[in-house]
Parts: sequence; C-alpha cells; structure tokens
Amino acid sequence: MSTIPQLELYRMIDEARSRGERVVVATVAHTRGSTPQRRGAKMLFFADGRTAGTVGGGCIEAEVWAEARETLRTGRAALHRFSLTADEASEEGMVCGGTMEIFIDVWDGKAVTGDR
Repeated sequence: MSTIPQLELYRMIDEARSRGERVVVATVAHTRGSTPQRRGAKMLFFADGRTAGTVGGGCIEAEVWAEARETLRTGRAALHRFSLTADEASEEGMVCGGTMEIFIDVWDGKAVTGDR
C-alpha cells in the first residue's frame, strides 16, 4: 500500500458519499520516535473491504483496520494510540520503534446541511 495524494483521497471520499456509502478515514495525528508515516498521512477503509492510502503498513495497519471495522459498525470516531517497541519491530522485520496516534473517523453517505 502506498501513499495517495490528498486530493485523490478526498475525491474517493466524495464519490463514496455520493453513493450513500460510509467511509472510515484514519489520519496519523501524532508520532513519536521512529514511525513508518508522518503526521497527516491518511488511509481510507470502505464497507466493501477496499482500502486506499497508508498509515504505516504491517502490524500497525492490521490494528488500524480492526479499529476501522469497529468504527464502520458503530459510527463512533476515536483517537487510538499504537505502540511499536523496538522488540516488536525487529520481530516483524521493521526498523520502527515509535508510537503513533491515529484518529479514526467515519464519514457517512448522508447529505451535509447546505448540499443541493
């Protein structure tokens, strides 16, 4: 999974919204130490299982995907903290060893007030 330009991500959100579909948007809000992505990186999760963008890869994205499924189900946004210690990173073959805070929000397909 690779990064996608912000404009493309928002286009994909708008298209899903116009079809009445929910989209979960995961955004890296804060990082500390060595992490695979910087603040502002985004990943989209669609109800049909598709994804776009990246917030890290490997075990971090697996954990974010689990939280995204829950957010799709409940519609509740939350800030999540993910830690990747140096020991965990070496077991996974990664060079990271920091922490990431990722805001996971759901954008539903309902019209926003003022839309025509």
